[in-house]
Amino acid sequence: MKKIEIIGLGAGDIDQLPLGIYKKLTTSPSPIYVRTEDHPVISTLKQEGVTFKGYDAIYEAHADFGDVYEAIVEDLVQQAKEESIIYAVPGHPMLAEKTVQLLEQQSNVEITIVGGQSYLDDLFTALRIDPIEGFQFVDGTSFRREELNYLQHLVFCQVYDSFVASEVKLTLLEDLDPDYLVTVVDAVGSKEEKVIQVPLVELDQSVSLSNLTSIYVPPAKREQLSHQFFRLREVIAQLRGPNGCPWDKEQTHESLRKYLLEEAYEFIEAVDGLDDDGMIEELGDILLQVMLHSQIGEDEGFFTIDDVIQSITDKMIRRHPHVFGDVVATSAETVVKNWDEIKKVEKSERTSFMDAIPNQMSGLLEAEQIQKQAAKVGFDWQDSEPMWEKIKEEMEEVQQAIAAQNPNEIEKEFGDLLFAIVNLTRYYKVNPEISIKQTNRKFKTRFRFMEREAEKNNQKLQALSLNQLDAYWEKAKQVERKEENS
Repeated sequence: MKKIEIIGLGAGDIDQLPLGIYKKLTTSPSPIYVRTEDHPVISTLKQEGVTFKGYDAIYEAHADFGDVYEAIVEDLVQQAKEESIIYAVPGHPMLAEKTVQLLEQQSNVEITIVGGQSYLDDLFTALRIDPIEGFQFVDGTSFRREELNYLQHLVFCQVYDSFVASEVKLTLLEDLDPDYLVTVVDAVGSKEEKVIQVPLVELDQSVSLSNLTSIYVPPAKREQLSHQFFRLREVIAQLRGPNGCPWDKEQTHESLRKYLLEEAYEFIEAVDGLDDDGMIEELGDILLQVMLHSQIGEDEGFFTIDDVIQSITDKMIRRHPHVFGDVVATSAETVVKNWDEIKKVEKSERTSFMDAIPNQMSGLLEAEQIQKQAAKVGFDWQDSEPMWEKIKEEMEEVQQAIAAQNPNEIEKEFGDLLFAIVNLTRYYKVNPEISIKQTNRKFKTRFRFMEREAEKNNQKLQALSLNQLDAYWEKAKQVERKEENS
């Protein structure tokens, strides 16, 4: 089996090249393969008669860096079938060198790594930073925003050109201010070393870039990252901490129950009003409730927000085998069916379909859930006609109970009527709780309009006749229609 000997050229000029590697390069009888010829060591060695074969042309032939690296590795393995070769890369072979990683995965060629000087030592010196404070090294051509830790020293390598710099900039602008100062470091450790500090927004505009360029982002203050989850967690912990808020410290799971319901309804109101800012605020209020309950759980030693997140993450993966597994589901109906089957397995300890329904739901939502559970065993009407007949029947029974002046029966029969109406809303795929909430809001809006109109005329609603009130009501409806049509 032929060999590929991988050599690191270091980050600077030839004065930084170890003597042993210099001798190996200058005595090689065959051309030395290099990922790129754009390196100061290669320029000097060419003057000494060393020949190189670079893969720079492959960069021009492919739009994706992944394809570039795979093409280089494929050719190196092919060349190694004929004879053992030397492959030289910038810096150290084991530092941010994807082609080396891919070569090590090859089973049909033997890989030897000779080493080379990493540019990190010179980088830390140039930036005057100590990596023990926390350091993250990121490939500028391949990274994910959610993986960046702005509380640590952050260095992007392989920022070859303005396109890569632009991608880095746009990602950082999602979290940092445009005037946040970053440092551009080029050819670190060499005589051509440049260290320039620029506002983030100018990263791809006012500096020259090369294959020796790195971008340094200094640690941000915690207060600058209030949009990130860790900061919210810290704030909630502080609110309930020894020097926190007296009200927050007194809260329990039981005392907070009503607030979660209130915030959920306020969010629904924002959705119905197409109020994006309102949705942001109300979702934040709902998240606050989740965080408070989780912090109480952590304070009492029972669970933390990590447990909450793991629980829902695992559940979503488990209940979506058509996304995270090999189950096929091409329609929403199939997804719901699979979901229900998985829930049955998870909740196998339940002895009744009714056990799945929380007792603390509002009456309308509970009625809807009861009917959905009953429908799963086929106890349901298939069309709306008998549902309408059932409503008429229940209305008659209400009237009979009223005629009999039986308060208990009146209450029961009204309940039966409401239950039958919920069944009909379910058939037409209308959520009864949201439906009644919309009507409640509409009534309140119209009533407030009546109050304003009466006040304009120096009247009080309670002093008006029903006909006068109806007139104001009709006027409110007319104004409402005009606004809807405008």
